[in-house]
Amino acid sequence: MMGRAFSFLMLIVVVGCGAYLYTKQAQSVTVTGSTPQTTIDVTAARTDLLALARAEQSHFASTGKYTSLEELRTGGEITIPSRPSYAYSAETSETGFKIIATYSGPDPKAPKMLSVDETMAMKTQ
Repeated sequence: MMGRAFSFLMLIVVVGCGAYLYTKQAQSVTVTGSTPQTTIDVTAARTDLLALARAEQSHFASTGKYTSLEELRTGGEITIPSRPSYAYSAETSETGFKIIATYSGPDPKAPKMLSVDETMAMKTQ
């Protein structure tokens, strides 16, 4: 009888720890703004940044240099996304690039700047 009670108690502890870890992980995913629409916008901007970075890498692989977003657009390599809350820009050099999404929407808790570089490292500011 004592063994069953101990097993049940351990099961409750394990389920409690799992629930705690799940809620902490869920919170870290959703802190990108104060509204669901902001979360959607930020996720879309991150996806856009990764697509633009892949276009830069592809262009570098074929020409040996990084270029502006406008040149990628006019060359037909990308379509620059149009999002009401974000504007995209790029800083390029001979050895790398940084693509930036700048937030101009109404949510004060939204990240003001997202960026990705030639290593595909995403940064939030």
